[in-house]
Amino acid sequence: MKIYIIVGSVREGRTAIKVANWVQQSIESYGFNTVQSEIVDLKAWNLPFFSGAHPPLTGIYDQPKQQEWADKISHADAIIFISPEYNHGYSPALKNALDYIGKEWSGKPAAYISYGGTNGSRSIDQIRQVATQLGLIDSNAVIEIRDIFARNSAEQFEANSFDEQALKAAVDKLIQYVQ
Repeated sequence: MKIYIIVGSVREGRTAIKVANWVQQSIESYGFNTVQSEIVDLKAWNLPFFSGAHPPLTGIYDQPKQQEWADKISHADAIIFISPEYNHGYSPALKNALDYIGKEWSGKPAAYISYGGTNGSRSIDQIRQVATQLGLIDSNAVIEIRDIFARNSAEQFEANSFDEQALKAAVDKLIQYVQ
């Protein structure tokens, strides 16, 4: 089973990459023999704003980067989305990445991690609406990180026991949906 950890922030000094590293290290520490995780960093992908001739849900991709992104996402069995909350919503980079393709999202269970002024709750609500429309399976695995500003000063994200328990439960749910 392959879990993609999609980093939905492209800002300099972003917290999302720290959270993604924690997620990946935690998944590796669980000792699942059949679970692999991979960080998929939208900053590295540098997807231009979608401007294709065909709606992505058709599966007709006329842009090379669009086809490359479709090929990448098609290899995932499950997705963990990480996004900060920006102005009561989720990051525009993640919205663009979701809208870039269509059928490759369908049938994959998803979990959501966010943080911000309201612990990311509004961001997660919006991502879930779009993800459901794209055919992702809502595993109801949600992690709203509290006190992010107090726990983000170090080089690594400082997870607490609540975060650790919530992440383990999220991964367990993703595994159940794939098996």
